[in-house]
Amino acid sequence: MTNPIPAHRLQLAEHAPRAYGAMFRFSTSIELDEGLRNLIDIRASQINGCAFCLDMHWKDARAAGESEERLAMIPAWRESPLFDAREAAALALTEAITLISDGHVPDDVWEAASAQFDQDELAHLVLAITAINAWNRMSITTRVEPGHYQPGMFATQA
Repeated sequence: MTNPIPAHRLQLAEHAPRAYGAMFRFSTSIELDEGLRNLIDIRASQINGCAFCLDMHWKDARAAGESEERLAMIPAWRESPLFDAREAAALALTEAITLISDGHVPDDVWEAASAQFDQDELAHLVLAITAINAWNRMSITTRVEPGHYQPGMFATQA
């Protein structure tokens, strides 16, 4: 598996292809609505400050039909009427897991997510949030350069 996106420190796909491939397969095995997945990928990437992942997931969301208005409101989702109860629960859980050192995952956040998602969906939601946080950390550490991603360009590698 190769990665055509420049990384200024290290190309993980080149130097650890089996592990990188396993991470890629793990990430693509998660079963979650594409729109919801884009929202959580963007929110975690905003919190973590991952420019490459923000570029990638914003472009994917737009290609999937997401509006600029909703995307712009993600950081202020609590104050915006543009997100339904499921999306709000997923965004709250995303923030809690991403900022886990700030008090772990509070019971009220977990209970709100449990009220909106069945156990199978909740499992995939937790895995998706975990995956984007791992991708953020890898992309930030290796300084993967934003601006090169085109929507769907990694789909053929799945």
